[in-house]
Amino acid sequence: MTGTDPEIGSSIIAAGIRTNYHDMGNGQPVLLIHGSGPGVSAWANWRTVMPALSRQHRVIAPDIVGFGYTDRPDGFQFTRDSWTAHLVAFVDALDLPKVSIVGNSFGGALALWFASQYPDRARRLVLMGSAGVSFPITPALDAVWGYQPSLERMAEVMKFFAFDRSRITDDLIRLRYEASIRPGIAESYSEMFPSPRQSAVEALALSDDRIRQISQKTLVVHGRDDRVIPLQTSLRLNQLIDNSEMHVFGRCGHWVQIEAGERFAALVDGFLHR
Repeated sequence: MTGTDPEIGSSIIAAGIRTNYHDMGNGQPVLLIHGSGPGVSAWANWRTVMPALSRQHRVIAPDIVGFGYTDRPDGFQFTRDSWTAHLVAFVDALDLPKVSIVGNSFGGALALWFASQYPDRARRLVLMGSAGVSFPITPALDAVWGYQPSLERMAEVMKFFAFDRSRITDDLIRLRYEASIRPGIAESYSEMFPSPRQSAVEALALSDDRIRQISQKTLVVHGRDDRVIPLQTSLRLNQLIDNSEMHVFGRCGHWVQIEAGERFAALVDGFLHR
């Protein structure tokens, strides 16, 4: 099913949940897991790099439950286990026994949990500005997760994401604001990350021992000037995952895939092919 809204892609039932996703290209499958900013969706997060990555891979980007156009069933628990179980059901529904995973921020934490709980289902990992380890919550992340819908609050939140503030246009702010007030979205968002929000950081974190057990070849990516997730989280992941390498983009914030899109896509493409 395809609509005129580019955020609406195909639809499939996974774990009984109608799941909206984008599916481009051919080749080895790569699952893209978006972050948790207000008004985010798979399309909003990955639209700038999906075309480049899909030249040599099958790129699949779902809306996580609670975001975008995936259904939000009554009683769904917004927890790492529920989100991960839905992702596994989603790749099962697509009949994909094994996928590489690219996870952004919150999505990086879900990628880590997926690889930890289902090691035979994950081929390679790319963790970009990833959560998944314990860290003192930043003022920026606290503001992002504490977002209450208004144009003014969206403008305040969006400024945290990019190093180059000129990317945060009035049109972008309005688009993300309107996405954040679609029916059910604001209610889901406030339920996901209640105060005190440090607890949400810890709920997404894996223990050091569990991260050390991750054996997949892993690329860790971070923007040096990220104000949302501190660079130290990626340094820690690189230390803990033995089979990992790390790339830091200077003059770049939390939006590596947008601020350094071409270089990021080339880096990921090369990593997945090695």
